[in-house]
Amino acid sequence: MKIDLIPGGVTAAKGFKAACCAAGIKYKDRTDMAMLLSERPCAVAGTFTTNVVKAAPVLWDRRIVKEVKAAQAVVVNAGIANAATGQTGMEMCAKTADFAGKALGIPADYVLLGSTGVIGPNLPIDRITAGVAAMAGTLSDTPEAGTAASRAIMTTDTVNKECAVCFELPAADGAGTVKVTLGGMSKGSGMIHPNMCTMLGYVTTDCAVDPDVLQQALGEVVPDTFNMISVDGDTSTNDTLLVLANGLAGNAPVAAGSEGYALLREALFTVCRDLAIKMAGDGEGATRLVEMRVTGADTRENARRLARSVVSSSLVKAMIFGKDANCGRVLCALGYAGVEFDPAAVELWLLGEREDLCFYKDGCVQTFDEDLALAILSEKQIRFCCDMHMGGEEATAWGCDLTYDYVKINGDYRT
Repeated sequence: MKIDLIPGGVTAAKGFKAACCAAGIKYKDRTDMAMLLSERPCAVAGTFTTNVVKAAPVLWDRRIVKEVKAAQAVVVNAGIANAATGQTGMEMCAKTADFAGKALGIPADYVLLGSTGVIGPNLPIDRITAGVAAMAGTLSDTPEAGTAASRAIMTTDTVNKECAVCFELPAADGAGTVKVTLGGMSKGSGMIHPNMCTMLGYVTTDCAVDPDVLQQALGEVVPDTFNMISVDGDTSTNDTLLVLANGLAGNAPVAAGSEGYALLREALFTVCRDLAIKMAGDGEGATRLVEMRVTGADTRENARRLARSVVSSSLVKAMIFGKDANCGRVLCALGYAGVEFDPAAVELWLLGEREDLCFYKDGCVQTFDEDLALAILSEKQIRFCCDMHMGGEEATAWGCDLTYDYVKINGDYRT
């Protein structure tokens, strides 16, 4: 059995519809609300920001994931984050969910919420409810509807992010296999840093799976996908990643530890990694995607720490932007990652499309071809590989360069 990439996003799986509208939350004449709806209630799983300051919709969704363990709809707005809004923010969540529930004919506790944008202002509830009413009447299961929804949740993103895959699982009736589909969308461009990044992510699947099993799979996937990207070192108040599974594929329910579980986990990993890399490459003001692969580490967590440290370094990011082959920046970031290692055992390589270049080994910076280094650093994707020679574990992290435009974008983000 294998995982196949297919066109589409959140409407690729059976029974899911999407819609969007221009509600005027912050800007005029641009789509800024999205809605997802499943034909029937779904098992739900989620992960959320590690920031102590959590936005109201994060608190709302976290309760549903932990206590209700079921959902049927998602309502998202862009422009205002509904964060640092106190009790008023929670009241806005309740009003939105209640209105959406009545409009869709489902319980309010089956409505998940997402917000992204400026921290502090209160949501204009009249525009929110008007947007919900408009979207409830235009829901569609077409690929175009899913793509439009992925664009509606963008803020400083320059491109929408979506991905879908399909695979086969044993049928519930025992007669052969059935096709299972999993698709997702995400947004995120700034305030992105490991241990959930500044993002909203939504994954839908027609797989039949218990919410606890789904939560287990998501918990195993996030550490090597969304938690391995960094744009600017800031962890948002609104990070939310939700997975909804409605079971309409007709597969035998996936059990933890089974072959079906391994396949579902791999499908979820594929979609989450794709969305995460797209977010890293679309960092605010970014011109190039940066990949740091660490091999030969003694533990997986140490490999992750080392890789994340490099892609999170402002000096490494500036080096990439300037196309300056200053490998000392990378070595420095490895050295303060909080992992003990022998510098003399480390090998650091810059990987090019046609030729690779060894930066460092045997404890010394190597003599290298500066013209070749410049050519590689001019490529669209910059890839480093570092062999720690400590063990057999590895990890990969993704980031982007740090440009003048990042400062421009964030210098007047609120106004």
